[in-house]
Amino acid sequence: MQRGEAPTWQVTESTDLGVLIALYLRGALGVRTPEQLPPLRGVPAGGPASDELAAQWLRYWEMTVEPLAHPAGAPLELVPGFETHVALPAEAAALRRAIEPLAAPALAYADAAHERQRLEQRGRVNDLTWPHAVRTEERRIGRAAHPFVLNVQILPFAQRGIWRLGELTIAVSDGLRGDVAAFGSAIRPIVADLL
Repeated sequence: MQRGEAPTWQVTESTDLGVLIALYLRGALGVRTPEQLPPLRGVPAGGPASDELAAQWLRYWEMTVEPLAHPAGAPLELVPGFETHVALPAEAAALRRAIEPLAAPALAYADAAHERQRLEQRGRVNDLTWPHAVRTEERRIGRAAHPFVLNVQILPFAQRGIWRLGELTIAVSDGLRGDVAAFGSAIRPIVADLL
């Protein structure tokens, strides 16, 4: 990439309310899939969830994290109490019944976590970790980056790390994201895979 040219890649960091709510419900319901994801801090553990409930939650999770890659395939209905953040197909009746009583605490948790991350992200306005990682990898491989889009969810996981959530989405623990040096090292293999 020449100086002054716009990059052909895009990384968006956020803390999506829908993702936070889905992960809160995962913990509160006792759903253990995806197994590699740690629980969120401060979420009371429930469960274990039935296979039916876990399967319905997993389908809802996929639609929430990457809706274009995992379209509903059926009309969705908003779940009362979750504002516009949770919509499920009619066949997810067991999940709907299980989550309705959890709406208020799930929303409160998600709002508080989202606000914390919004404030922390303000402090990273001029953060150059991603551009530096891409430039370093471009120099290593001797060519410009292929176009790519990556969505990064910064989440309050109970464990530090990075996890793949989908084809275009990863999750990063807020603890790791707050440690610039460790975060820069941790994203190197991800950037190498994308380029």
